[in-house]
Amino acid sequence: MSGSEDIKELSRLLESYKSRFISFANSYVQEFSVAEDFTMEAFMDYWEMREMLLPDSNVPAYILTLIKHKCLNHLKRKQLHEDISQRLRAVAEWELNLQISSLEVCEPTELFTAEIKAIVNRTLQQLPEQTRRVFLMSRFENKTRKEIADELDMTPKGVEYHIAKALSVLRVNLKDYYTILPFLFYNLKFLTFLN
Repeated sequence: MSGSEDIKELSRLLESYKSRFISFANSYVQEFSVAEDFTMEAFMDYWEMREMLLPDSNVPAYILTLIKHKCLNHLKRKQLHEDISQRLRAVAEWELNLQISSLEVCEPTELFTAEIKAIVNRTLQQLPEQTRRVFLMSRFENKTRKEIADELDMTPKGVEYHIAKALSVLRVNLKDYYTILPFLFYNLKFLTFLN
């Protein structure tokens, strides 16, 4: 076949089959523009490969087979994309559920309580022995100033001095928590000694 006869044959094929092939492709891909692109690509592929085909080849069937494969590849890519999207959604949903569960069981008071207790313990360990002893007897053993003074053989003023000294150091070390202490006070009975 000569060049002009080839072009006439291609025009005839396009005129006879183009709209049917687009409808075929569209029935699978459900996107008219994609179906149209696949059909035109298949006609171009045929045009480039026409000299390699056997003379008695069924050209419309060949073109339709090309369209079929383009549609299949498109749908498989779409399926893969959907599978990946579903997996990503499942992972995102799992992470979200984990965050929700984690946040539901999170108790800010407990977090701050642990930090504050650690600061209080460190601070008490750094106090001079006599000051720490007086403070612990006052705040944790609930002894009066007079009882402490009698037990340690000191004056009530001396007891007051050691308590004031311990409270002063604690206030400095807990300064970052003073804005939230009112919220924590209810649950932090051990902090009542800061009053």
